[in-house]
Formats: sequence, C-alpha cells, structure tokens
Amino acid sequence: MSVNGLSKADQAHQHVLDGITSGRYKAGDRLVLSTIAQELGMSVVPVREAIRRLQTDDLVQFERNVGATVTGIDPVEYQYTMETLALVEGYSTALCAPLVTAQTLTRARGINDQMRDMLGEGFVPETFTALNERFHLALFEHHPNPHILDLVNRGWNRLAALRSSTFSIIPSRAPNSVAEHDELLDLIAGGAAFSVIESAARNHRLNALNAYLDHHAQATAQDF
Repeated sequence: MSVNGLSKADQAHQHVLDGITSGRYKAGDRLVLSTIAQELGMSVVPVREAIRRLQTDDLVQFERNVGATVTGIDPVEYQYTMETLALVEGYSTALCAPLVTAQTLTRARGINDQMRDMLGEGFVPETFTALNERFHLALFEHHPNPHILDLVNRGWNRLAALRSSTFSIIPSRAPNSVAEHDELLDLIAGGAAFSVIESAARNHRLNALNAYLDHHAQATAQDF
C-alpha cells in the first residue's frame, strides 16, 4: 500500500533523508531500523531498503558492531560534491534554457530579488541558501533528463547533509551570487547559445567553491 503515491520504502527514505538534512540525525548518529520502523508504523523491511539507498548516496554508512550511521562529510567531500554540481548544474541550466517560460523567468527574478533584499544587515545564510535552491529549481522545472536531475538532487542532498553552506562561511559571496543569477537570467531570456549558458552556470558554482577554498586556505595558514 502506498501513501500519496509513495511506497513504504519511499516513505522511509524521505523520513530518514529529511532527518539527515534537517540535522535531526547528525554525523555519527546510529540509525536504529526497528525504532524508525516503529515511528513510521511499518516493518523493518522497507526501512532497510531505504537505508541501503541512502548508503548508495553516501549519506549513510555501515560500521561493524554498530550498524547504520549517518556519514560525516569532510571538506574534501564538499569539494568533490561542488565540482560535480558545477558540471551537472551547468549542463542542466543550458539544457533547460529553451524550456524556461516567461512566467518561470519572472518567478526566478522574484526569488533572486528576495535574495537581494536579504543582503546586508540581518543576513540569514540558511534562508539565503534555501532561496538559492528554489531559484535553480525553478530553472530546472521542465528538465528533460530525469537522470541528470537526479544527480543534481543528490548533490544538493549531500550539501544539505553538511548542515552549512558557503554563505554561512563566506557571507561576502552572497552579492556576487545574486549578480551571477541576474546574468544567467539575462542569458536565458536573450536566447544565448548552449555553450555560453553552460559556462556561466558552471562557473557560478565553481566561483562559490573557489571562494570557500580561498577562505579555507587563509584560515589554515593562520593556524601555523
């Protein structure tokens, strides 16, 4: 039996994933299958399947004599995830560009305006990050390749599992991000070539990564 079109395994997967990305399950926390099954009112079998799927996404790992635990993502994993997202987001943005409607462009500009309004005093990195995801999700609304979109979502889930963002570490990156969003929207609205949009979107993600790497290098140097 399914709920809202989701199988029991899907429900368990979403439940645990939400727990990881929200911080309810922290890195190193043990995931007791029987407890989760009891919370959801189901048997252990679909929960075990959900945990295996999360293991495939590197969000959960199995430790001998411990069982399933939430994976901790280190700075190297963060870099790899950002580099992967640069590729798939760049391609996705260019692939979806011809399918972006005038209404979607208006909605995306509205989201970016909300991000712009947050700059300065009262800046909240978590809210800014959520709006940033909504912005890009709007551009992928009619994504023609579900496999590539799945890779994007997996990357976003990995970043969410960090329970932090580039903007919380380097708030100064936020104005540049908003400006780059404006550039992307102008390119899409103007019917720019695939390669131009792909490059702009890819560099948008890499610029965030490079800002983080520069900050990390400076912080490391100060420790010596």
